[in-house]
Amino acid sequence: MPELGELRQQIDQIDSQIFSLFAERARVSERVAAYKREHGLRVFDPARERQKVASAAAAAPEDLATYAQVLMELLMEASRSRQHALLGDVEKDPVLARIDAARASTPELFPRSARVCCQGVEGAYSQMAAEKFFRRPQIAYAPSFDAVFRTVEQGLAEFGVLPLENSTAGSVNQMFDLMVEHSFYVVRTTRVKVEHNLLARRGATIEGIRDIYSHEQAIGQCAEFLSGLPDVRVHVCENTAVAAKRVAESGRTDVAALSSRSCADLYDLDVLVADAQDHDNNYTRFACISRDLRIYPGADRTSLMIVLPHEPGTLYKLLAKFYALDINLLKLESRPIPERDFEFRFYFDIECPVAAPEFSALMSSIGSLCQECRYLGSYAEVI
Repeated sequence: MPELGELRQQIDQIDSQIFSLFAERARVSERVAAYKREHGLRVFDPARERQKVASAAAAAPEDLATYAQVLMELLMEASRSRQHALLGDVEKDPVLARIDAARASTPELFPRSARVCCQGVEGAYSQMAAEKFFRRPQIAYAPSFDAVFRTVEQGLAEFGVLPLENSTAGSVNQMFDLMVEHSFYVVRTTRVKVEHNLLARRGATIEGIRDIYSHEQAIGQCAEFLSGLPDVRVHVCENTAVAAKRVAESGRTDVAALSSRSCADLYDLDVLVADAQDHDNNYTRFACISRDLRIYPGADRTSLMIVLPHEPGTLYKLLAKFYALDINLLKLESRPIPERDFEFRFYFDIECPVAAPEFSALMSSIGSLCQECRYLGSYAEVI
């Protein structure tokens, strides 16, 4: 029986041969790219790739067939990426072409003032986010998230501000479902610190409160506090500012709202309990959306909405591409596709400067892995 050191030496020698052949394969692939350039052929040839993967599995011993298939898929992916890089603008991906055009036409500075649509009423956290995006926003309020999307789509507002996720309660699922129905682009994101306070009309006491109103996420974020009020009924409403306004207009001292301190000043309410949330490190992330594709300088994040073939390994192949290009994955969210049983649509937030060659390599090749790939915008996040 050979010693471990001898076996490792054999593996090293085999690896050396493998990488020598890999380099030789890459050089031949360059000649293939030159041929395709000359004859106007596309890089991706799905029939050829399926045949190569099947042949690799058939040529390997039965117990190694799956590994051979994965190896061939990786080789084909590397070859395809290399050919895309060599062909450059000869085979420009349509989405990448739109991205380049948007980068060239978008102003260098993010606007200081604009017509902005938010959901709810004055005092909502969306308003606070809008005031972080713009120095002088002209804010109009819509009754629902869907209405914000429609207002932007119809050109009645230049931008919309919508919540995406909370650091403790997670994603706003309704938002991801609405994204499928509407046409828009994310142009910037930000985070707003969330501090929920129990607000009531003057003269109210916490012992006398019988009904509390707030948004469902705020209610979830204050679950521990609310569990200490067993005789109180909790009601869900559109958002925290709407809850505060409803309490202010109720004429009652036995109702309260979980809302922001700014709503206390705005609607002349008392703060019965400050910082009622379960965790102090509580932030909500908001997106600023527009109807037109705009990519402002400094954009280093991108959002994608993807449907993958319902086959083993498809998500792995996509994640492997991010890894191979050294692109950081910030968020991965899945939502069911209503018309397909137990199939899902994926939402990705990635971190990669839009001007980086890795970004171009990703966008020019990702379509071959997906049934659908929708580009939702590239942007910077302001803190």
